[in-house]
Amino acid sequence: MITRTRLKTIAPLQLGKMLAVIYGLLALVIAPFFVLFSFIGAAAGARGAGGAAASLGFGIGMAIAMPVLYAFFGFIGGVLGGFVYNLVAKWIGGIEVEFDTPAQE
Repeated sequence: MITRTRLKTIAPLQLGKMLAVIYGLLALVIAPFFVLFSFIGAAAGARGAGGAAASLGFGIGMAIAMPVLYAFFGFIGGVLGGFVYNLVAKWIGGIEVEFDTPAQE
Protein backbone atom coordinates (compact mmCIF):
# COMPACT_ATOMS: atom_id res chain seq x y z
CA MET A 1 0.00 0.00 0.00
CA ILE A 2 1.39 3.40 -0.96
CA THR A 3 0.83 6.26 1.44
CA ARG A 4 1.36 9.83 0.34
CA THR A 5 2.12 12.41 3.00
CA ARG A 6 3.44 15.94 3.13
CA LEU A 7 6.38 17.30 5.12
CA LYS A 8 4.91 20.55 6.46
CA THR A 9 7.53 21.69 9.00
CA ILE A 10 11.10 20.96 9.97
CA ALA A 11 12.53 21.61 13.44
CA PRO A 12 15.32 24.09 12.59
CA LEU A 13 17.54 23.27 15.59
CA GLN A 14 17.31 19.54 14.91
CA LEU A 15 18.19 20.10 11.25
CA GLY A 16 21.10 22.28 12.37
CA LYS A 17 22.40 19.54 14.68
CA MET A 18 22.07 16.91 11.96
CA LEU A 19 23.91 19.00 9.37
CA ALA A 20 26.61 19.95 11.90
CA VAL A 21 27.39 16.29 12.51
CA ILE A 22 27.19 15.34 8.82
CA TYR A 23 29.44 18.20 7.68
CA GLY A 24 31.84 17.66 10.60
CA LEU A 25 32.23 14.00 9.63
CA LEU A 26 32.66 14.95 5.99
CA ALA A 27 35.46 17.32 6.98
CA LEU A 28 37.17 14.52 8.91
CA VAL A 29 37.28 12.54 5.66
CA ILE A 30 38.65 15.51 3.67
CA ALA A 31 41.13 16.81 6.28
CA PRO A 32 43.83 14.12 5.77
CA PHE A 33 44.14 15.25 2.15
CA PHE A 34 45.08 18.75 3.34
CA VAL A 35 47.86 17.24 5.44
CA LEU A 36 49.02 15.05 2.55
CA PHE A 37 49.06 17.95 0.08
CA SER A 38 50.86 20.17 2.58
CA PHE A 39 53.57 17.50 2.95
CA ILE A 40 53.85 17.29 -0.83
CA GLY A 41 53.98 21.08 -1.14
CA ALA A 42 56.59 21.36 1.60
CA ALA A 43 58.75 18.66 0.02
CA ALA A 44 58.34 19.68 -3.60
CA GLY A 45 58.71 23.36 -3.92
CA ALA A 46 58.85 25.44 -0.79
CA ARG A 47 62.05 27.49 -0.97
CA GLY A 48 63.92 27.70 2.25
CA ALA A 49 63.03 26.29 5.62
CA GLY A 50 60.45 28.98 6.35
CA GLY A 51 58.40 28.24 3.22
CA ALA A 52 58.29 24.52 3.87
CA ALA A 53 57.33 25.04 7.51
CA ALA A 54 54.61 27.52 6.54
CA SER A 55 53.17 25.14 3.95
CA LEU A 56 53.19 22.26 6.40
CA GLY A 57 51.77 24.40 9.21
CA PHE A 58 48.96 25.66 7.02
CA GLY A 59 47.95 22.13 5.98
CA ILE A 60 47.96 20.80 9.53
CA GLY A 61 46.16 23.90 10.82
CA MET A 62 43.45 23.50 8.19
CA ALA A 63 43.11 19.80 8.98
CA ILE A 64 42.42 20.72 12.61
CA ALA A 65 40.17 23.71 11.86
CA MET A 66 38.13 22.16 9.03
CA PRO A 67 35.92 19.81 11.09
CA VAL A 68 35.11 22.59 13.54
CA LEU A 69 34.38 25.15 10.81
CA TYR A 70 32.37 22.71 8.69
CA ALA A 71 30.30 21.69 11.73
CA PHE A 72 29.71 25.32 12.72
CA PHE A 73 28.62 26.44 9.28
CA GLY A 74 26.60 23.25 8.79
CA PHE A 75 24.68 24.08 11.98
CA ILE A 76 24.09 27.69 10.90
CA GLY A 77 23.02 26.56 7.41
CA GLY A 78 20.70 23.92 8.85
CA VAL A 79 18.96 26.34 11.21
CA LEU A 80 18.53 28.95 8.48
CA GLY A 81 17.46 26.31 5.98
CA GLY A 82 14.86 24.95 8.40
CA PHE A 83 13.39 28.41 8.97
CA VAL A 84 13.28 29.14 5.24
CA TYR A 85 11.70 25.74 4.50
CA ASN A 86 9.00 26.35 7.10
CA LEU A 87 8.19 29.76 5.61
CA VAL A 88 8.00 28.43 2.06
CA ALA A 89 6.03 25.34 3.13
CA LYS A 90 3.34 27.62 4.60
CA TRP A 91 2.95 29.28 1.18
CA ILE A 92 3.06 26.28 -1.15
CA GLY A 93 2.46 23.28 1.07
CA GLY A 94 5.76 21.48 1.61
CA ILE A 95 7.38 18.41 0.07
CA GLU A 96 5.18 15.47 -0.87
CA VAL A 97 6.62 12.04 -0.05
CA GLU A 98 5.32 8.57 -0.87
CA PHE A 99 5.89 5.64 1.46
CA ASP A 100 5.38 2.04 0.48
CA THR A 101 4.15 0.17 3.53
CA PRO A 102 3.92 -3.62 3.55
CA ALA A 103 0.38 -4.97 3.59
CA GLN A 104 -0.83 -6.27 6.94
CA GLU A 105 -1.59 -10.00 6.87
